[in-house]
Amino acid sequence: MSLRLVGIAGSFNRPSKTYALVEHIAGLAAESYGLATKVYDLKDVGPSLGTALSRSELDQQARTVLDDIVNADVLVVGSPTYKG
Repeated sequence: MSLRLVGIAGSFNRPSKTYALVEHIAGLAAESYGLATKVYDLKDVGPSLGTALSRSELDQQARTVLDDIVNADVLVVGSPTYKG
């Protein structure tokens, strides 16, 4: 079983430079170390993340992304900078 890398880009926009960067880094790591990868952005999480007070209130889409993040062996996180 290969190690799992999950990338998360803190962007709602598509296309996103932040997502592209996270995806690129995840691809390089996968190629170099044989990792299984999955990359998400905040749009993939869906709207329930902002309204849920507990994990049980998340919709299935958000729960799936959160489970992937929690179960990952490696995380790559990118945060966009507005007018940085």
